[in-house]
Amino acid sequence: MDVLLINPLVQGVYDAIDIKLPPLGLAYIAAVLREKGHTVKIIDLNVEDNLWEVLSEREWGLAGISCDTSRYPVAMEIAKQIKKYYSCKIIMGGPHVTFFDRETLNTGAVDYVARGEGEYIALNLVDALANSSALAKVKGISFIKKGEFTRTPSAPLIKDLDTLPFPARDLLPMDKYKITRFFGWPITNVLTTRGCPFDCNFCSSSQFFGLLWRTRSPKNIVDEVEEVMKKYGYNAFAFIDDNFTLNPGRVIEISKEILKRKLDVFWWAFSRVDELLRNEEMVKWMARSGCKMIFLGIESVSKKILDAYNKRISSDDSVKAVKLLRKYGIATWGSFIIGGLEETKEMILNTVWFAKFLDPKNVQFSILTPFPGTRLYANAERENLLIHKNWAYYNGAHSVLKTKYLKSHELQYLLKKAYISFYLRPNRLVKIFPVALKFLVELRGKRVREKRIEQMIEQGPAYVLRHKKFIYKILP
Repeated sequence: MDVLLINPLVQGVYDAIDIKLPPLGLAYIAAVLREKGHTVKIIDLNVEDNLWEVLSEREWGLAGISCDTSRYPVAMEIAKQIKKYYSCKIIMGGPHVTFFDRETLNTGAVDYVARGEGEYIALNLVDALANSSALAKVKGISFIKKGEFTRTPSAPLIKDLDTLPFPARDLLPMDKYKITRFFGWPITNVLTTRGCPFDCNFCSSSQFFGLLWRTRSPKNIVDEVEEVMKKYGYNAFAFIDDNFTLNPGRVIEISKEILKRKLDVFWWAFSRVDELLRNEEMVKWMARSGCKMIFLGIESVSKKILDAYNKRISSDDSVKAVKLLRKYGIATWGSFIIGGLEETKEMILNTVWFAKFLDPKNVQFSILTPFPGTRLYANAERENLLIHKNWAYYNGAHSVLKTKYLKSHELQYLLKKAYISFYLRPNRLVKIFPVALKFLVELRGKRVREKRIEQMIEQGPAYVLRHKKFIYKILP
């Protein structure tokens, strides 16, 4: 069967600062389908604009659309347009529709929903459609037939990730992603594990990929890294697992394998402060093999808020972890969340102060967002705490949740203040002004005229000092 896979446009702060990475989920699905003899094409609308031309090239048997919560509206619009002008069936997958399958199908724009990991769900569905087999036997899908909603049993998780072929990067315009850089090098992404046992109440990953942490072997991972280096010219890698360092021995093995092959790479990954503190030997090997940055979910300075998030760490742990990374020349990208249900303005300001005290290389401030599939969302819906369900605003940059002490506009202001307070310090302005400015502009949800952006970048910090009111105005 001819299958077209579509990655909708990502709009937000990462797009604003030119962070564009290949859609590995779709590339994995494409690799599995192609391995079984199906014809597959991927269109990533973040770097391509030829979707409608490609749709007209042939009679596609199936169009697959990837969808998370903030992209649900744009994904649905794509589905409606395809349904209106083309005859192919449409399947939608991803975290949002996994938890809202019935609502998605009730729109009439989508024929099937894939719930959970998509590789073998997609393969089994395509095989069933090609052979006119019973859809009810395909695990992990939802559909409506003759007015009756059907949700088949969940598909089993893929336990041995080494059995998956490498993502079909050859179906993507890999050179177009080189705009994204890390320490001056074009960076691309690699996934080495799935699942997370920590089950934070605001994170849907453990519900989507499961609590069982599944890994690829160090050799398999470094084989992929080496292949990407040789075929596509990348020397920097983002290991985008939810928790790369859960097994320290495995991380050391990966590091040793990189060193054994004498690969000149730079890399970053996600970790937890408690895992770093328990495993300094691991940190040492990470640094030796090219690790330059770690993304840490520090979240808050308040023990009450950390406990509410089920983080199982303390602010003291975060201080020690940042110092440990700094000791080995590894920078920190610190993530902080504001807007907890019982968080006060004072708590938020203390967290912003804490971020400046830690002084990581990069920070990400987000407003607590109740993503579908999380305990936070279930609680918010039960307690009538959702301000609205305009999914495009469920992106961490907008307030969509009623809290005990703060109004929506107050949280938006505090998010703005957090970024300005951290990045517009004199020692930061000179280094990061152009990037930070684009980041802040995008938070507003609209772009400033290009001429004015160029003027701001050219004049740098001096512009900020003269136009503070404007900088505040362009933020959320």
